[in-house]
Amino acid sequence: MVGFIGTGVMGKAIVEHLLSSGHAVHVYNRTKSKADELIEKGAVWQDTPAKVAENAEVTFTMVGYPNDVEEIYYKENGIFTVSVQNKIFVDLTTSTPTLAKKIQKTAVEKGADALDAPVSGGDLGAKNATLTIMVGGNQQTYAKVVPLFEIMGKSVSLHGKAGSGQHTKMANQIMVAGTMIGMSEMLVYAQEAGLNLPQVLQTLGGGAAENWSMVNYGPRILNEDYTPGFFVKHFVKDLRIALDEAKQMNLELPATKLAEQLYDQLAKEGYQNDGTQALIKLWWPEGKVSFDKN
Repeated sequence: MVGFIGTGVMGKAIVEHLLSSGHAVHVYNRTKSKADELIEKGAVWQDTPAKVAENAEVTFTMVGYPNDVEEIYYKENGIFTVSVQNKIFVDLTTSTPTLAKKIQKTAVEKGADALDAPVSGGDLGAKNATLTIMVGGNQQTYAKVVPLFEIMGKSVSLHGKAGSGQHTKMANQIMVAGTMIGMSEMLVYAQEAGLNLPQVLQTLGGGAAENWSMVNYGPRILNEDYTPGFFVKHFVKDLRIALDEAKQMNLELPATKLAEQLYDQLAKEGYQNDGTQALIKLWWPEGKVSFDKN
C-alpha cells in the first residue's frame, strides 16, 4: 500500500503513474476536489494525513512550503500522531535540510524511517515520469523505495544522510535561477535586435547556450503560455531557502540573490501563481511577444 499526501499539479501526475503501475494508493489533499479525478481512477481517499499513514507502508508527501510539511507530519491529525512502526515516509517537497533531519529523527524514534527526496523536472517531468529525484537518508531505506521512485522518475540518486536531498535541490535551484534569468534576457535582447525568436531558440538550442530552461520554457513564452509547471511563489521560497543555507555556510551567492529579488518583484506585481517562465513579464508586462521589430 502506498500513501500520497498533496495532489497538486505534480502530485496528481505522480499518483496516476503509481495507479497505472498497479499500486493501491491512499490519498489526502487539503482541498478534496483536487483529488476527485484520482479517486475516480481508483485512489482511496482518506480524511487526514494520519489516516493515510495508518493505511500505507510507504507514504509520500508533496506540498507547497516547509510550514505545510511541518503541519502534515506534526500537527493535529498529522502523520506522527499515530503509530508508524516499520513505515517509511518520503517528503518530495522542496523544503529545508533542517526540517528533513527533524522528520527523519522523529521517524526513527517511532520505529520508522524517512527520506527527503525533492524532485526536479516540473509538471512535464511529473506527467512524463522523467523527474530527477535527489534523496537524503538511510541506504537500506532508500533501496526499499527505489522501485517506487523509478515509476515517477528517470534519474534517482542517494546523496548522503538526511537533509542531503534538500541540499542537492538547493544546488539545482541555484543553477536554474541563473538559466531562467539568462533565457529571459536573451529573448528580450533578441527581440529588440529584430531577430526571429523561434529561429533564435532553435539555433541556440544546438549550441553552447542550450539548457533545460530554454528548451522547455522558451516555446511556452513564445506561445504566451504562463501556466505553472512550477509556481513563481514556490521558486521564491526555494531561493530564500538556498540563500539562508548559504548564509549559514558563510557563502555569498550574488547571482542567486539577484534571482530572488527579481522573482520576489514578479510575485509582488501579481504573478505569484504563474509559472517561473513569467519572469519575462518584468520586461513584457502583458506577457505579449512582439515580432515586428524589423
